[in-house]
Amino acid sequence: MADFDVTEGLRKLFLASVGAVAMGAEKSQEVVEDLVKKGELTVEQGKTLNQELTRKAKEVIDGTADSALRARLEAMTPEERAAYAAKVAQMSADIDAAAVKVEVEDAADEGAAE
Repeated sequence: MADFDVTEGLRKLFLASVGAVAMGAEKSQEVVEDLVKKGELTVEQGKTLNQELTRKAKEVIDGTADSALRARLEAMTPEERAAYAAKVAQMSADIDAAAVKVEVEDAADEGAAE
């Protein structure tokens, strides 16, 4: 027992605890970096998944709209289909004319501003 030095034991205990804290800090930094990397990967995967779901939803909606329009047209008489087609053509022409009017007005506004 005479060889046991309390101060040497305390010194070793202190150095061991400092080493453990340092090691714990290093490990915790590694864990944080791994979590950040995984989080970034998850965000990228989420973006990709969202784009794919949006594309598929658009395909379904477009297909459903086409199917609904076809069903509606099939339920009409030839005269009703002709009147409906004329109405759609007129709406399309009105929209095209409105777009041209906006473009002309924008060009006029730009010319007046100069």
